[in-house]
This record gives sequence, structure tokens and C-alpha cells, in this order.
Amino acid sequence: MRAAPIVFEDCDEIVADIGNRVHSLSGKRVLITGANGFLMSYLVDAILAWNDSGVATPAKVVAVDNLVTGRAERLAHLAERQDVTFIRHDIARPLELKDPVHFIVHGASIASPAVYRQHPLETIDANVGGTRLMLELAHHHNVEGMLVMSTSEVYGDPDPAFIPTPETYNGSVSCTGPRACYDESKRLSETLATIFNQLHDIPVVLIRPFNVFGPGFRLDDQRVLPDFMTSVLNREPIVLLSDGRPTRAFCYVSDAVRAMLLLLVSGRGGEAFNVGNDEGEISMAELAQLVVRAAAEVTGDNPVPVTLGESADPAYLTDNPQRRCPDLTKLRAAVDWNPNVSVAEGLRRTLVSFVQLGLNKA
Repeated sequence: MRAAPIVFEDCDEIVADIGNRVHSLSGKRVLITGANGFLMSYLVDAILAWNDSGVATPAKVVAVDNLVTGRAERLAHLAERQDVTFIRHDIARPLELKDPVHFIVHGASIASPAVYRQHPLETIDANVGGTRLMLELAHHHNVEGMLVMSTSEVYGDPDPAFIPTPETYNGSVSCTGPRACYDESKRLSETLATIFNQLHDIPVVLIRPFNVFGPGFRLDDQRVLPDFMTSVLNREPIVLLSDGRPTRAFCYVSDAVRAMLLLLVSGRGGEAFNVGNDEGEISMAELAQLVVRAAAEVTGDNPVPVTLGESADPAYLTDNPQRRCPDLTKLRAAVDWNPNVSVAEGLRRTLVSFVQLGLNKA
């Protein structure tokens, strides 16, 4: 999938917001693992858009991906640029680099439940072994900043008394359930990062994203929002595979990337931060209706119906949280950040991106 024009509009907005607040990236080499995945590819585009904004000395991006779940097409438009280098590599194996790196963003992982349940050991390898290797690389290169991408899944199904959920909540996670290979390995990756910070003073920040979405996510991802989008783009009914009552707080990708870049250069270490949109908590039923309305606006097609169904996977709803919403007090205090894009506007932009790529054509 090539990049849609709206991605570059988003990146320009990101750059306009962060401005000189990420000046420490100037002239530095930034290693990004999982670079061809949805969120990390946006981060790559945002850094290069920052380079293009007129900075005196551009940053250099080293984009690493094994292209198992990431797509080469996401960053194909950058092939001729001199400020990005592509390395095809499995992050579960040691990575040898000739040149020093100054910042690391470790985002390589398998994040789709439908995929990580089919590849549980590979998921653990990337989240645990890959994280340790990246932390050792960070120690070797004495990096100035590092992000380790964790997940809001570390909270499991939170106690209602802890929603919105602060970073101090320890979580309620099954270590043997169908999501355990992902949830528990992400929790251990946080432990590893914290230990490396304590032992070696690595300025590593843990990012816990809450349902980030936007242009470039895979429509075959088999998570709820890609499924909804696939339905409306194919002019088919949206089928809810639950009673529609579980809620999530959805965050548009440009807001998440802004927060991540600011935390990368913040100089903090050993801390975890929720990244999401605490103003965007809605039920699955409400989300389906928002997608229907956005699709009708963007495509001009008649609204599709929303129906109830049941997954063929008997474990589809096992350990599925009923409610998830972040407490963003810590993030706001740390980097002076607020979400700019509402869920409705984010859905519109996402659907526009698929129309720009011609994915709404029968």
C-alpha cells in the first residue's frame, strides 16, 4: 500500500505543532524497528517531513523491518531519499551497525490478535528477545533517547475504579489466556527496559498506546476498526461480533506520533506513558455508526446497515476488556500535549486515505 496524500498533510500538521521542540534530532541518527508497520511508518514520514521543514542539519533515519507483517509499500515513496536507510532484519537476532545511532524507537512486534495467536512464539521473540537486543544496542551506543513500544493491553481488563486508567495501575492480565503471548511479553519488555534504565541509565521511555488508528493500517488486520472500514468500503453491512457495549478510546495516528516524538527527546528514562485520546471513548455500537456516517460523507454512497453477529472463533471475546480509556494526566504534564483530532474527524481522514488509494472501488 502506497502512502495516501492525506498522510503528508498529517505530517505537515505534526511538524507545525512540534516545531523546535524536537531540535535535538538535528544531525542525529534515529533507528526505528518495525518501520514498515502502520504506526512506525507514520513516525518515519513525520521525521522526514521535519527534515523537509528547513532544519539546518536533517536527521538520518535507519528503518528496520523483516517485512513479515510490515509492508514495503508503506515507505516505497522514500526509496530515493538520502536521509533514510532501509535494513531488512529480524529484530529477534542481533543487529550489527557500522555507524552510531543516537535515538532508538523499538516498535517491531506482531500486534494483531488474529496474527499473534497464530504465531505466539515469534510474538514473544520480538517482544522479549528483540527488546533486550535493542536495549543492549542502546547501551552500546549510549543513546540520547529511546522509546519501547508497549501496549495498553498491559492493563488487561481494568477494574472500573481505575478507568480512566493511570500508569500506576498494575493491570489484571491472564498469563495463560489466548492473548497472553502478546500481553505478557509486552509486560516483560517493560520490565527489561526498566532494569536497563536502572543498571545503565538508558533514557528509555515506555509507550502504552490506546487504540491508535489512521491511514495506512491494514484492512486485513482483523481488528474491529479495519473490519468496519472494510465493510463500508465494500458497501456491505457492518457486523458487530459483540453486543456492541464494550468501549475503547480511539486515538488518531498524528496525535500519537506527536506525543511519541516529544517523549523521545524528553530526556526522561525508566517511565511509562499512556498515549491515546481520553476524549474519544465510545462503544463499539457507536463506533460502527460513526464509521457509517463518515463513509456516507466521504464516498457519497448510501449508509450501510449495522447488524449483530457472532465470531467463528470461540475465543474471540476471551479476555477482551469491557472498557478501556487512558488517564493522560502524566503525558500532558510531561510534554505539553493534547489530542487535536476527534474520533469522527480521524475516521473521515482515514476513509479519505482509502478513497485516495482507490480502495473503495468495486
